[in-house]
Amino acid sequence: MSHDAGAADTEGSVTAHRDGAILRLTLERQQRRNSLTQLMIHVLVGELTQAATDDSLRAIHLRGAGGDFCTGADWVSTNSGAAERPRTGSLVRRIPHAAHRVIELVHSIQLPVVCSVRGWAVGMGCNIALAADFAVAATDAVFWEPFVERGFSPDSGATWLLPRLAGVARARRMLLLGEKVRGVDAADWGLIHQAVDPADLDDVAEQLLGRLATGPTVAIGMAKQALNYGQHTSLGESLTQELFNLELSSRTLDFKEGLEAFRERRDPDFRGR
Repeated sequence: MSHDAGAADTEGSVTAHRDGAILRLTLERQQRRNSLTQLMIHVLVGELTQAATDDSLRAIHLRGAGGDFCTGADWVSTNSGAAERPRTGSLVRRIPHAAHRVIELVHSIQLPVVCSVRGWAVGMGCNIALAADFAVAATDAVFWEPFVERGFSPDSGATWLLPRLAGVARARRMLLLGEKVRGVDAADWGLIHQAVDPADLDDVAEQLLGRLATGPTVAIGMAKQALNYGQHTSLGESLTQELFNLELSSRTLDFKEGLEAFRERRDPDFRGR
């Protein structure tokens, strides 16, 4: 399935392809390093929203076409050519339903999300990768948050994601000083899951996706939800949330299969149910 306005050079597109139980989303705007137009953001929101309730899916793969992942929202194309200046408060009205919704969906959807990162991951593109459950990057990929250098404050979750992943001091280096971080350092900082040789990126991502797509999907989703919940609550509240999640996951067919496989000393055959 492909979403295209017929003018990829200006509008860009996002291709959505079902590969068994994996949904593969590819950003397609190579001549602009896959910077995101409003159309592309709209399609991402739609695809991720639909995936959230698709019981046949078990993992999501996000990647950019060509040599780069994504260089963020294309502010130039978004704000040029307007007949008149937007009304005051335009950003506050629009962004929560567009760019911010992409970050929220990647972060909260109860399916594991894997990002493959080559080349540049900038601004919102950087934050999409950081919001994913697993970002696998080429060692020479570059993560960059250039908001302040462009004269405006960070958005798309940067100030929430960076301190939690890499600490406040490193967040300041990226957000206030605009420091560029290569893939190998991003892995060392804990920003991403793994940095690998560029030639190995596709294979490593596929191995990870294969493992996740054959796992106990409900339990993975519950674990992801509890991890996110625990970032802003007390130990006692997290323990209670874990109990509710355990009650749900223990009612799945995969839970029964896991116990049987343990008793029979074999690998489990999870079906995502």
